[in-house]
Amino acid sequence: MSRAPRDVPVRLVDPETARQGDGAAPATDIDRIDPREPVGSLQIRSPWRMAARRFRAHKMAMLSLIVLAMIVLLAFIGGALWHYKYNIYSNDLSFKPSLKHPFGTDSTGFDTFSQVLRGTQRSLEIAMFVSVSSTIVGTIYGAVSGYAGGALDSFMMRVVDLFLTFPIIAVAAVLTHNIGPKANGWFWISIILASLTWPYVARVVRGNALAIREKEYIEAAHALGASRTRVIFRHVVPNVISVVIVIFTILVATSILAETALSFVGFGVQPPDTSLGLLVNSAQTAVATRPWLFYFPGLFIILIALTANFIGDGLRDALDPTASKGRA
Repeated sequence: MSRAPRDVPVRLVDPETARQGDGAAPATDIDRIDPREPVGSLQIRSPWRMAARRFRAHKMAMLSLIVLAMIVLLAFIGGALWHYKYNIYSNDLSFKPSLKHPFGTDSTGFDTFSQVLRGTQRSLEIAMFVSVSSTIVGTIYGAVSGYAGGALDSFMMRVVDLFLTFPIIAVAAVLTHNIGPKANGWFWISIILASLTWPYVARVVRGNALAIREKEYIEAAHALGASRTRVIFRHVVPNVISVVIVIFTILVATSILAETALSFVGFGVQPPDTSLGLLVNSAQTAVATRPWLFYFPGLFIILIALTANFIGDGLRDALDPTASKGRA
């Protein structure tokens, strides 16, 4: 009795499919590939490209990205092109919103639209500075702590725990008050807020670094003689980038709200400069008589905070699709 050669491929056929047609199994993705097509022409999807595709499928995140981009362009470009300046008053006192003054004017004749654009610009500058600096410092600190482990990790985390016990707004208000006139500049306010927010990034990055240091490629890097610095910056940090990106977007919203709170209580940006929080603070007594002075800057604060949070949700689902499945 003859046997079939062992190298002959055997194709299994689904009985249901065989009864419905000629016995051919359903075509798979491999069956659809044209063997005449060059291998180099096949599109290979990288993890980042797949993440970008998932992010584009997140409707709220894409809508928020468009809205936030429009706000940024309006603040930095529209303010320079607008014919009224935020620090130059006109003869139009307490005008309601109109075509001439879209957001109305205050009792001294300042155009509210130009002030809101200037306040948005300043608030975004503070938020971006705080987010970037906190993310960089917290990422490096957390990566070193998680990779080192042992006594050094314990000591570094106790320092983080100490910072986490500080109430951000209260401590920032005290520091800006004690520094004096220098705190009137947005740069010093940004440094104070960044010095109080980086521990939140460090805590999250450290948790991820603890898991990464046990991976096989870390052991392989050690076996090849890579230094600790090289392992941290070439292997640990790049593998926590997806988490860091999400934290960055959350920090943008947090920084906007923190700056607003500081300016609202009088410890943030000071005149003649302005910010969204300062505008809300200045208009709190005019809510009943001139509500446009209060609600327009408040609307911009809400839009920036919401869009940043929705973008963060979209990035989290795109970079870690298993997390979104768990929430569903």
